[in-house]
Amino acid sequence: MNQATLERRRAARPALSVPAASTALWFFMLVATSLFMLFLLAYAMRMNQPDWRRLPVPDVLWLSSAWLVLASLTMQAAVMLARRDRLETAHQAMLGGGACTLLFLCTQLWAWHMLGPSLADTPASSFFYVLTALHGLHVLGGLWAWAVVWRRGADGTHGDAAYEVRLMVLCTRYWHFLLAVWLGLFAALGWLTPELVRRICGTG
Repeated sequence: MNQATLERRRAARPALSVPAASTALWFFMLVATSLFMLFLLAYAMRMNQPDWRRLPVPDVLWLSSAWLVLASLTMQAAVMLARRDRLETAHQAMLGGGACTLLFLCTQLWAWHMLGPSLADTPASSFFYVLTALHGLHVLGGLWAWAVVWRRGADGTHGDAAYEVRLMVLCTRYWHFLLAVWLGLFAALGWLTPELVRRICGTG
Protein backbone atom coordinates (compact mmCIF):
# COMPACT_ATOMS: atom_id res chain seq x y z
CA MET A 1 0.00 0.00 0.00
CA ASN A 2 1.60 3.30 -1.09
CA GLN A 3 1.82 6.49 0.94
CA ALA A 4 -0.77 8.33 -1.17
CA THR A 5 -3.35 5.63 -0.46
CA LEU A 6 -2.62 5.79 3.25
CA GLU A 7 -3.05 9.56 3.26
CA ARG A 8 -6.35 9.31 1.40
CA ARG A 9 -7.67 6.79 3.93
CA ARG A 10 -6.67 9.00 6.81
CA ALA A 11 -8.33 12.03 5.24
CA ALA A 12 -11.52 10.09 4.53
CA ARG A 13 -12.02 9.12 8.16
CA PRO A 14 -14.48 11.31 10.05
CA ALA A 15 -13.06 13.25 12.96
CA LEU A 16 -14.27 12.34 16.44
CA SER A 17 -14.10 14.75 19.34
CA VAL A 18 -12.55 12.62 22.06
CA PRO A 19 -13.57 14.92 24.97
CA ALA A 20 -17.17 14.91 23.74
CA ALA A 21 -17.06 11.14 23.26
CA SER A 22 -15.64 10.71 26.77
CA THR A 23 -18.44 12.79 28.29
CA ALA A 24 -21.04 10.87 26.28
CA LEU A 25 -19.56 7.57 27.43
CA TRP A 26 -19.66 8.59 31.09
CA PHE A 27 -23.28 9.67 30.68
CA PHE A 28 -24.20 6.42 28.92
CA MET A 29 -22.55 4.32 31.62
CA LEU A 30 -24.43 6.28 34.30
CA VAL A 31 -27.75 5.66 32.55
CA ALA A 32 -26.92 1.99 31.97
CA THR A 33 -25.91 1.56 35.61
CA SER A 34 -29.24 3.04 36.70
CA LEU A 35 -31.05 0.63 34.38
CA PHE A 36 -29.25 -2.41 35.78
CA MET A 37 -29.84 -1.20 39.34
CA LEU A 38 -33.57 -0.93 38.66
CA PHE A 39 -33.65 -4.48 37.30
CA LEU A 40 -31.69 -5.75 40.30
CA LEU A 41 -34.07 -3.93 42.63
CA ALA A 42 -37.02 -5.59 40.91
CA TYR A 43 -35.18 -8.93 41.18
CA ALA A 44 -34.65 -8.46 44.92
CA MET A 45 -38.27 -7.44 45.50
CA ARG A 46 -39.65 -10.34 43.46
CA MET A 47 -37.71 -12.98 45.34
CA ASN A 48 -39.63 -12.14 48.52
CA GLN A 49 -42.81 -13.61 47.02
CA PRO A 50 -43.94 -17.08 48.21
CA ASP A 51 -43.65 -18.68 44.76
CA TRP A 52 -39.96 -17.82 44.40
CA ARG A 53 -37.67 -20.76 43.67
CA ARG A 54 -33.93 -20.16 43.46
CA LEU A 55 -32.35 -20.98 40.11
CA PRO A 56 -29.07 -22.95 40.26
CA VAL A 57 -26.53 -20.86 38.38
CA PRO A 58 -24.67 -22.90 35.74
CA ASP A 59 -21.00 -23.48 36.55
CA VAL A 60 -20.10 -22.36 33.04
CA LEU A 61 -20.70 -18.78 34.17
CA TRP A 62 -17.40 -18.99 36.03
CA LEU A 63 -15.76 -19.61 32.67
CA SER A 64 -17.59 -16.74 31.02
CA SER A 65 -16.55 -14.47 33.88
CA ALA A 66 -12.94 -15.49 33.38
CA TRP A 67 -13.18 -14.63 29.67
CA LEU A 68 -14.51 -11.16 30.44
CA VAL A 69 -11.83 -10.55 33.08
CA LEU A 70 -9.20 -11.58 30.54
CA ALA A 71 -10.78 -9.33 27.91
CA SER A 72 -10.68 -6.34 30.26
CA LEU A 73 -7.05 -7.01 31.23
CA THR A 74 -6.06 -7.42 27.59
CA MET A 75 -7.71 -4.13 26.67
CA GLN A 76 -5.82 -2.42 29.49
CA ALA A 77 -2.59 -3.96 28.22
CA ALA A 78 -3.37 -2.55 24.76
CA VAL A 79 -3.64 0.95 26.22
CA MET A 80 -0.34 0.57 28.05
CA LEU A 81 1.37 -0.63 24.87
CA ALA A 82 -0.11 2.22 22.84
CA ARG A 83 1.14 4.77 25.36
CA ARG A 84 4.63 3.35 24.82
CA ASP A 85 4.20 4.02 21.10
CA ARG A 86 3.84 0.32 20.28
CA LEU A 87 0.66 0.69 18.26
CA GLU A 88 1.06 -2.47 16.18
CA THR A 89 1.34 -4.64 19.29
CA ALA A 90 -1.43 -2.64 20.96
CA HIS A 91 -3.83 -3.41 18.14
CA GLN A 92 -2.91 -7.09 18.38
CA ALA A 93 -3.75 -6.95 22.09
CA MET A 94 -7.05 -5.28 21.26
CA LEU A 95 -7.80 -8.09 18.84
CA GLY A 96 -7.19 -10.55 21.66
CA GLY A 97 -9.53 -8.59 23.91
CA GLY A 98 -12.26 -8.72 21.30
CA ALA A 99 -11.75 -12.46 20.86
CA CYS A 100 -12.07 -13.03 24.61
CA THR A 101 -15.27 -11.00 24.61
CA LEU A 102 -16.73 -13.13 21.84
CA LEU A 103 -15.85 -16.22 23.88
CA PHE A 104 -17.66 -14.63 26.83
CA LEU A 105 -20.81 -14.30 24.72
CA CYS A 106 -20.46 -17.88 23.50
CA THR A 107 -20.25 -19.21 27.05
CA GLN A 108 -23.31 -17.13 27.98
CA LEU A 109 -25.22 -18.82 25.17
CA TRP A 110 -23.91 -22.14 26.45
CA ALA A 111 -25.38 -21.33 29.88
CA TRP A 112 -28.77 -20.59 28.32
CA HIS A 113 -28.58 -23.89 26.43
CA MET A 114 -27.76 -25.77 29.65
CA LEU A 115 -30.83 -24.31 31.36
CA GLY A 116 -32.93 -25.14 28.31
CA PRO A 117 -36.73 -24.82 28.59
CA SER A 118 -36.49 -24.01 32.30
CA LEU A 119 -35.62 -20.42 31.37
CA ALA A 120 -39.33 -19.59 31.15
CA ASP A 121 -40.57 -21.87 33.93
CA THR A 122 -40.04 -19.69 37.00
CA PRO A 123 -39.66 -16.00 37.88
CA ALA A 124 -36.02 -16.64 38.83
CA SER A 125 -35.19 -18.16 35.46
CA SER A 126 -36.98 -15.32 33.67
CA PHE A 127 -34.89 -12.77 35.55
CA PHE A 128 -31.76 -14.74 34.67
CA TYR A 129 -32.63 -14.53 31.00
CA VAL A 130 -33.51 -10.82 31.10
CA LEU A 131 -30.44 -9.74 33.09
CA THR A 132 -27.93 -11.74 31.08
CA ALA A 133 -29.55 -10.80 27.77
CA LEU A 134 -29.54 -7.10 28.68
CA HIS A 135 -25.87 -7.30 29.58
CA GLY A 136 -25.17 -9.21 26.38
CA LEU A 137 -26.74 -6.42 24.33
CA HIS A 138 -24.42 -3.91 25.99
CA VAL A 139 -21.49 -6.20 25.18
CA LEU A 140 -22.55 -6.36 21.52
CA GLY A 141 -22.70 -2.58 21.41
CA GLY A 142 -19.22 -2.45 22.87
CA LEU A 143 -17.97 -4.88 20.24
CA TRP A 144 -19.25 -2.57 17.53
CA ALA A 145 -17.25 0.34 19.01
CA TRP A 146 -14.26 -1.98 19.48
CA ALA A 147 -14.41 -2.96 15.80
CA VAL A 148 -14.38 0.70 14.76
CA VAL A 149 -11.35 1.47 16.93
CA TRP A 150 -9.46 -1.67 15.97
CA ARG A 151 -10.11 -1.20 12.25
CA ARG A 152 -8.50 2.24 12.36
CA GLY A 153 -5.15 0.63 13.02
CA ALA A 154 -5.59 -2.76 11.37
CA ASP A 155 -4.32 -1.54 7.99
CA GLY A 156 -1.42 0.44 9.44
CA THR A 157 -2.99 3.85 8.87
CA HIS A 158 -2.63 4.98 12.46
CA GLY A 159 -2.51 8.72 11.85
CA ASP A 160 -2.20 10.66 15.11
CA ALA A 161 -0.81 8.24 17.70
CA ALA A 162 -2.14 10.28 20.64
CA TYR A 163 -5.59 10.21 19.08
CA GLU A 164 -5.41 6.43 18.69
CA VAL A 165 -4.45 6.07 22.34
CA ARG A 166 -7.40 8.18 23.49
CA LEU A 167 -9.80 6.03 21.46
CA MET A 168 -8.34 2.89 23.05
CA VAL A 169 -8.75 4.44 26.49
CA LEU A 170 -12.45 5.03 25.82
CA CYS A 171 -12.90 1.48 24.59
CA THR A 172 -11.05 0.05 27.59
CA ARG A 173 -13.07 2.18 30.01
CA TYR A 174 -16.26 0.67 28.65
CA TRP A 175 -14.83 -2.84 28.96
CA HIS A 176 -14.06 -2.23 32.64
CA PHE A 177 -17.66 -1.05 33.01
CA LEU A 178 -18.98 -4.20 31.33
CA LEU A 179 -16.87 -6.33 33.67
CA ALA A 180 -18.03 -4.46 36.80
CA VAL A 181 -21.68 -4.80 35.77
CA TRP A 182 -21.30 -8.49 35.00
CA LEU A 183 -19.60 -9.25 38.31
CA GLY A 184 -22.47 -7.49 40.08
CA LEU A 185 -25.05 -9.47 38.13
CA PHE A 186 -23.20 -12.74 38.67
CA ALA A 187 -23.04 -12.11 42.42
CA ALA A 188 -26.75 -11.26 42.57
CA LEU A 189 -27.80 -14.27 40.51
CA GLY A 190 -25.58 -16.65 42.43
CA TRP A 191 -25.71 -15.52 46.04
CA LEU A 192 -28.53 -13.04 46.62
CA THR A 193 -31.26 -14.76 48.65
CA PRO A 194 -34.58 -13.61 50.17
CA GLU A 195 -33.03 -13.93 53.62
CA LEU A 196 -30.09 -11.71 52.65
CA VAL A 197 -32.43 -9.14 51.09
CA ARG A 198 -34.51 -8.98 54.27
CA ARG A 199 -31.36 -8.63 56.36
CA ILE A 200 -30.07 -5.79 54.18
CA CYS A 201 -33.44 -4.03 54.30
CA GLY A 202 -33.72 -4.56 58.05
CA THR A 203 -36.95 -6.53 57.78
CA GLY A 204 -35.59 -9.98 58.55
